[in-house]
Amino acid sequence: MDQPDLAAAEIERSYAQPQGDGGETHQSASAGVETLTTQQGIPVSDDQNTLRIGPRGPSLLEDFHFREKIFHFDHERIPERVVHARGFGVHGYFELTKSLKNVTRADIFQRVGEKTPVFVRFSTVAGNKGSFDLARDVRGFAVKFYTKEGNWDLVGNNMPVFFIQDAIKFPDLIHSVKAAPDRGFPQAQSAHDNFWDFASLTPESFHMIMWIMSDRAIPRSFRFMEGFGVHTFRLVDAKGKSTFVKFHWKPKLGLQSVVWNEAVKINGADPDFHRRDLWSAIKGGHFPEWELGVQLFDEEFAEAFEFDVLDATKLIPEEQVPVQIVGRMVLDRTVENFFAETEQVAFCTQNIVPGIDFSDDPLLQGRNFSYLDTQLKRLGSPNFTHIPVNAPRCPMALFQQDGHMAMKNPKRRANYEPNSWGAMGGPRENPERGFTSFDEELSGPKTRLRAESFADHYSQARQFYVSQTLVERKHIGDAIIFELSKCERPDIRSRVVSHLLNIDAGLASRVADGLRLEMPEPAKAARPTRRDLPESAPLSILNHPKSFEGRKLGLLLTDGADAKLVEALIEAVEKTGAVYEIVAPKIGGVTLDDGAMQAAAQKIDGGPSVLYDAVAIVASVDGGAELAADAAAREFVADAFAHCKFIGFTEGAAPLLEKAGVAEALDEGCIRLSASKDATAFLAACAELRHWPREAPVNLDASPA
Repeated sequence: MDQPDLAAAEIERSYAQPQGDGGETHQSASAGVETLTTQQGIPVSDDQNTLRIGPRGPSLLEDFHFREKIFHFDHERIPERVVHARGFGVHGYFELTKSLKNVTRADIFQRVGEKTPVFVRFSTVAGNKGSFDLARDVRGFAVKFYTKEGNWDLVGNNMPVFFIQDAIKFPDLIHSVKAAPDRGFPQAQSAHDNFWDFASLTPESFHMIMWIMSDRAIPRSFRFMEGFGVHTFRLVDAKGKSTFVKFHWKPKLGLQSVVWNEAVKINGADPDFHRRDLWSAIKGGHFPEWELGVQLFDEEFAEAFEFDVLDATKLIPEEQVPVQIVGRMVLDRTVENFFAETEQVAFCTQNIVPGIDFSDDPLLQGRNFSYLDTQLKRLGSPNFTHIPVNAPRCPMALFQQDGHMAMKNPKRRANYEPNSWGAMGGPRENPERGFTSFDEELSGPKTRLRAESFADHYSQARQFYVSQTLVERKHIGDAIIFELSKCERPDIRSRVVSHLLNIDAGLASRVADGLRLEMPEPAKAARPTRRDLPESAPLSILNHPKSFEGRKLGLLLTDGADAKLVEALIEAVEKTGAVYEIVAPKIGGVTLDDGAMQAAAQKIDGGPSVLYDAVAIVASVDGGAELAADAAAREFVADAFAHCKFIGFTEGAAPLLEKAGVAEALDEGCIRLSASKDATAFLAACAELRHWPREAPVNLDASPA
């Protein structure tokens, strides 16, 4: 089919798109606009909602349009994952610290102190396998628990909400953020017309837009980010009583992100930055750890809550339902073969165990349907559970047999049941131990409707934004300005700003000013924005306790550097539980003032300051003058200063600071190292991670939030 000429095409410029009961956008065929059809040529009446029982009920398998759409989408790539293609997997264990036997029969939550093996895969979403680690993107946070009653896959992200409410829109979302079909770029980024066109026509996405434009989308490390199950699930006890649950992973090392300019430079200096960081931490014996937390609530709370607990674009603030810590996860072993484990691991949201059940969240329902199909296409056979990383580690007995790459088949007389072969006849069902679904009564017409309780698209987006510190709000505004500056169509920029007006007028004003854009009218809102929702401290990264533990100090040394000071810095770093790397003009290292040779891990132009959480420059007088003449050394200092990092320096580094343009702007985050006793104070200051008061003077985009 010939592609329309974009320049000649009539482009829809209205921000008031037709909306359904749930606030979702409906665009209808008209003169000059073709009718959407299935692959069989059948006209489509509704491409926004799956077929379900009632507006909030479960999806129906007879929905051939959804089936075909998700089926075709699932088969679009081979062998690479369509989403989450770039990932990194490691092994570890989960240890229960608080029993949940009062609310669930799930074996994994019964005995305090018991350890369960896990495999965890972190990933980006939009880019291909060869893309860079520090894209502005959601991070996948998928955990496979090898429990005594089968595999449980908690397939989440590092953000608690998502862009869409109904799984039927997932192919459209991913198509919009992936490379454009006519040119094959851009790669691993959302800063382009297609993504923002889709997002600006999908009001339900704007809570997630706030998260993806925040610092959460550019984490410093997998080790410093939270994980979320996203959806509402059920815990079911032995009597069949259900308790709703949301799952949270809390990193023991705290939360930390980078700034955008830093992320761009890290991607150039080390595209494998996150992979290398996790690999190095585990190989160095610094095993990352997360606490597993749960938010538990009942039907009464769900009915009274301001939003629908089945809506994946909403969260439940921790102030309303506190997170109870019930266990910890430690990652302590890297894979033996990347392809065999990280690439072939198959996560499926449908993999749950007795005592855990699904809710009727329509996005979760669609994921349950889609993931199994995805694994069949990607791994080529229904026997992908025979691959070791996917195989349960509990006893298995079943009648499934044969198929492509069958590694094991039933070894008995009968391969069916019921049968009359007695003990030779194989396994039988077990009503007492077996999985049983929650006995939920449902009724309603067969319809494609979205619940009106899903229609508030801006209130929690606003709550997230006002819960950020002033620095974080500024970063959100900067990110949106940057992203929209890459959109060629001014009308798309205006449409986005029209939605921002429903979130925060100040944010919309700053973005419009940053784009030199005339302020549009607010977008049509299916529900008015609630402005009474209180700030929620856990939504901010910078509101969390800070520590330099697990971080990395870059030590830039020259010949003649003070050996005692270098030793004191190394000792202080190790005492805080951090690591260090020696950077030198030459990879062979430097000769210290006591004549000792100090090996280097990085050459100055191969170890820029963006790779470190803080830097210290220990230079002799001659060495400092030599560094001042080197462009890479000047950039090392200038970037560390611009990225608000703590900088320790000796007197010999003064010429370098002057040539880097920061000598006249030194602040409390720049600490003189005159003697070895100063090392401890410097590392103590580094616990703050960044000196944010510096940002406004060194950032052109900076503006008061």
